[in-house]
Amino acid sequence: MRRLTPGLLAAERAAAEFAGLPEGVAVPGQVLAAFKAAAPCLGLSPRLVHAVDWLFRFTQPQDWGRGGRPIVWPSAAMQQEALGLSATRVKALNRALIEAGLVTMKDSPNGKRYGRRDAQRRIIEAYGFDLSPLAARYQEFLRLAEAARVERAEIGRLRRRATIARNGIIQSLETAAEYGFWGEEWARLERETKELARVLRRLETLAEIALAVETLERRQRAARERLENLLSGAGESTAKAVDSDPKEAENGPHQYTYKIRLDPEQDTVMAPEEGSAGAAGIFSELGTVAAAAPAKIGAEGGQTKPRDNGSGKILRLSADELAQLAPRLRVYLGTAAPGWPEVVTAADWLRGELGVSQSLWGEACLAMGREQAAIAIAVVSAKDPAHFRTTPGGYFYGMVAKAKAGELNLFRTIWGLRQQVQAKTGRRPGKTGEGRGSARWH
Repeated sequence: MRRLTPGLLAAERAAAEFAGLPEGVAVPGQVLAAFKAAAPCLGLSPRLVHAVDWLFRFTQPQDWGRGGRPIVWPSAAMQQEALGLSATRVKALNRALIEAGLVTMKDSPNGKRYGRRDAQRRIIEAYGFDLSPLAARYQEFLRLAEAARVERAEIGRLRRRATIARNGIIQSLETAAEYGFWGEEWARLERETKELARVLRRLETLAEIALAVETLERRQRAARERLENLLSGAGESTAKAVDSDPKEAENGPHQYTYKIRLDPEQDTVMAPEEGSAGAAGIFSELGTVAAAAPAKIGAEGGQTKPRDNGSGKILRLSADELAQLAPRLRVYLGTAAPGWPEVVTAADWLRGELGVSQSLWGEACLAMGREQAAIAIAVVSAKDPAHFRTTPGGYFYGMVAKAKAGELNLFRTIWGLRQQVQAKTGRRPGKTGEGRGSARWH
């Protein structure tokens, strides 16, 4: 007995309403053509499409007319031989066709597939695959195919825009070299443009491609503006402060200059809200060499090595306590008792929410180590939005700059967060022992 599923029930409803070819369809082949055009949008595998195409060949034009029914009855052995599949694979394929709402089954009393036609080749009795759901979904197939056509055209336009932006950047780079302006700012732009172009070639969805192209175009405009300033004698760009009103040790007056405006706010590529693209977002290739090789950045067994924070004090912090101090981090943790590997993964998701680019996250992992980079992200997430003079991403950039200079001190910040939580709850958060899942700095 065949199990009833939502797909089977939907296909049976469509078959029951079959009254011939849809309006505007002259021949059955139009239905098949519309289905094939829409198949990629439906996420159907080529094997399923081939199976429908093969079944379609057994129908005749009169089967699709009013009063008819496009039922075909090839034997299981014939289906196995034609499709080159085993009996088990054929059964799975047929279930997939039914679940996808493409066909339904008309079963005989003995479970066999068979049929008879009269002298005019009209079906008078048939048991097997009923293809009438395809006709019922004809308009749906047309809409999906048209939407796919429009999307392909838009992707083509975006890729042409990307080529124009990339050529514009190359032109600026060549001009900068010709006039003797070449330096780290231009070398970095050249490297990151190559990375963006490489990633762009592998992207497929419209949203991802659009985001990448916009990033590339921002860099082109910034490079052009920078070059024009240099050529007009404007000199170096004015240094831009991350936060000129220090409140704690690690957020002192960080000063940095965004050369060619390659700043975290402008170059941020947000991670997708759903998990289908993974925690690294669509630019996972940028700046993740350090994150992918923890042994090279001071991580052992999921814990950071002791680091001198310049204060002469020891800070013990467990992964669970950090999650309590930074509630926004807890959202991305997949376990109630996280260790540092889980915290690092959650921080990679959280940095996307905060507007921290993947390349900056990679730099932070190099400068601090993965666990301390995760702690820094958690610290930023725990701060009130009014605290930032620019953006959370810009603020984190300043923390990374301090870490590279050996001046980052998270000690007072962690203790400040502990006091805030204790004031609200009346008790100190977490446990601060040095057991599993704890990090320590000397």
